[in-house]
Amino acid sequence: MSEKNGKLRSHIYPGIEVDIVLKADQRTGKLTRGKVKDILTNSPQHPHGIKVRLEDGQVGRVQMIIE
Repeated sequence: MSEKNGKLRSHIYPGIEVDIVLKADQRTGKLTRGKVKDILTNSPQHPHGIKVRLEDGQVGRVQMIIE
């Protein structure tokens, strides 16, 4: 099993559990865990992580996919 980071859109789908960095936490790198509701990045990949909206409404970039 390869480690899945949040840079590839193809690895991310609604309902998957992820760790994201919120915009406000980018300096500290604090992670927030939740389930993906919407994928906000349209491109197939992004160097800082795919931007998603969690089910609780928070928005951030995926750092890690939890399996």
